[in-house]
Amino acid sequence: MTLVTEPRVLTFGCRLNAFESEVMRGHAQAAGLGNAILVNSCAVTAEAERQARQAIRKARRENPEARIVVTGCAAQIDPARFAAMPEVDHVMGNGEKLEAKSWQALAGGEAPRTAVADIMALRESAAHLIAGFGGRARVFLEVQQGCDHRCTFCIIPYGRGPSRSLPVGEIVNQARQLTESGVAELVLTGVDLTSYGQDLPGTPSLGQMARRLLKLVPGLKRLRISSVDPIEVDEDLVALVAEEPRLMPHLHLSLQHGDDLILKRMKRRHSRADAVALTTRLRALRPDIVFGADLIAGFPTESEAAHRANLSLIDDCGLTFLHVFPYSARKGTPAARMPQLPMALRRARAAELRAKGEIAKAAWFTGVAGRSTALLVEKNGGQSALGHTEHFAPARLLGDAAPGSIVMARVTGHDEDGLILEALAQQAA
Repeated sequence: MTLVTEPRVLTFGCRLNAFESEVMRGHAQAAGLGNAILVNSCAVTAEAERQARQAIRKARRENPEARIVVTGCAAQIDPARFAAMPEVDHVMGNGEKLEAKSWQALAGGEAPRTAVADIMALRESAAHLIAGFGGRARVFLEVQQGCDHRCTFCIIPYGRGPSRSLPVGEIVNQARQLTESGVAELVLTGVDLTSYGQDLPGTPSLGQMARRLLKLVPGLKRLRISSVDPIEVDEDLVALVAEEPRLMPHLHLSLQHGDDLILKRMKRRHSRADAVALTTRLRALRPDIVFGADLIAGFPTESEAAHRANLSLIDDCGLTFLHVFPYSARKGTPAARMPQLPMALRRARAAELRAKGEIAKAAWFTGVAGRSTALLVEKNGGQSALGHTEHFAPARLLGDAAPGSIVMARVTGHDEDGLILEALAQQAA
């Protein structure tokens, strides 16, 4: 048995959840909520939900006296399922989890067992100031919430609600505070990040917001953009990729598939040609840029030819870092009612995509051997330091370096975990 003396957070899913877990932790600590385990769930796949339920049961076995609070997208979408678990004490919605009063009520013994409001009624996204991020050198900064699109495979809009953007001034204030606390890299994140600003006065674009952020927070060393929709990348963001060295040369693209018919059945708004055109254009403007992407294998009706188109997209777009998911039917989505492929075939096709992705990544690793790079040090193991390069490549620096520092280094090789680096100088930025 383990006694949880202060709130412990178990986070599943996306970068946005990681940010919100820190908000939850701060509210729970400020409210004096002790001996509690907070489970921030994900609903993107059935496997993500299964992992959350498994973690809840394990947490109860190991902490029989702790209060277990479940929140996140899975809890928002199906609160009754989690409330029915005997291990769970409270279920909290995605809106409620970010409000200080929710945690004050829990600490005071006044909270109901289930507190989940209508997420679709939310129209604003509040700023959440966090003093730090678990001591990390890289921090996610939530600038947008929710999604107004309805991709046929996706349940997340029902867990996150409509698209809501944080005003530029509040983003700048948060970024300035984090930078002054020693954070070297900020990652702008959201549910549908490239829809940023469409609900704000003047409709500022993501690129316009990022440019203003960099101008008004000159002490910020590195800015990174998380997942973007290829059809919504605005001209200001394109210009920023070309002109701003503090914007990291790495973009993660929400592509999902490489076959036009499957993209239409997914109700995506881009074509294969759009994805190829964007990566070609950005690479021409910044030749060293690398791309990550989300790809789904085994979507309903996917033919062998469509799967081959998915595989060839890796080469045609020059993708380096892949997130591959076998299609997971989500109850309540249109895709769940389409003709389904056998799960074994979905997994086999996902394995093919991952294998091709590993080949592409290894080729890129080999191609950067001998080049210099800037490593953001995140952990120091004594004999080596771990972190990520500008291109978001995981890397190990031989020798000692302080977490939070940016070290210029040379790529000497790679292994299965990432690049291997040697420092070029003793000084760290």
